[in-house]
Amino acid sequence: MKTLHLVLLLPFLIVFGAFFIFPLAELLLAGTGDQGIGNYLRIISNARYLRSLVTTILFSALVTAVTLVISSTVGLFLQRRRFAGRQILTTMLAFPLAFPGTVIGFLVILAGGRQGLIGVITQGVMNQRVVFAYSTIGLFIAYIYFSIPRTILTIMASAEKLDRSLEEAARSLGSSTFQVVRDVILPGLQPALIAAGAICFATSVGAFGTAFTLASTLDLLPMVIYTEFSLQANLAVASALSLVLGLMTWLVLAAARSAAGTTVAAAG
Repeated sequence: MKTLHLVLLLPFLIVFGAFFIFPLAELLLAGTGDQGIGNYLRIISNARYLRSLVTTILFSALVTAVTLVISSTVGLFLQRRRFAGRQILTTMLAFPLAFPGTVIGFLVILAGGRQGLIGVITQGVMNQRVVFAYSTIGLFIAYIYFSIPRTILTIMASAEKLDRSLEEAARSLGSSTFQVVRDVILPGLQPALIAAGAICFATSVGAFGTAFTLASTLDLLPMVIYTEFSLQANLAVASALSLVLGLMTWLVLAAARSAAGTTVAAAG
């Protein structure tokens, strides 16, 4: 039986080793370069690398927080309201999943670029062209647009399983709407919020296409890695930064998985 299990696992082990373990080992070795572990220490000692790392974390955390607020509000509304066109609207909210980051960035340029629709409208109304596509605001909007489909479907699925009788009981005891949301709905959605937030954060941390397309002045880590690799030909530092980025994302996902699992166990 053990031999059969090993034979069945062999294809997975081969793929896992060839496409995960081997590339990760190569990345680790490439990150050491001529300076060994010093390349990894440079990420902390070099002001630009450290600033880029902190900026990426804070920016992704803000995107995650805003995305969860929007997704929770809209997801609960769509889950509990029935109206004409609801199914179409729900489908359209998931539509951005079909777009890569470069397309999302291009859509923001079409809306808020120098020749974008919003600029044309504001030029006609206020005689002043509003351009935001190439700023931090434009990048933030693009990340939100890119992240909402990755969270709202998870939250809607979780909201469908909430016990409405608990909310009715809370209201019958005199709880306000805010108290019901705080004490009943949010705790019930907590596992979904943690899981969706982790995915949103991980996606934002590693997003490259959108940041590259919008050419924002914000110095995010994926752009720094691209610059070090393609423009500076600094393979060792680019590899070290990539490994740190991947490790940071993995830690967030692992912590979220542990927290969500603990929450589910406690709730049960």
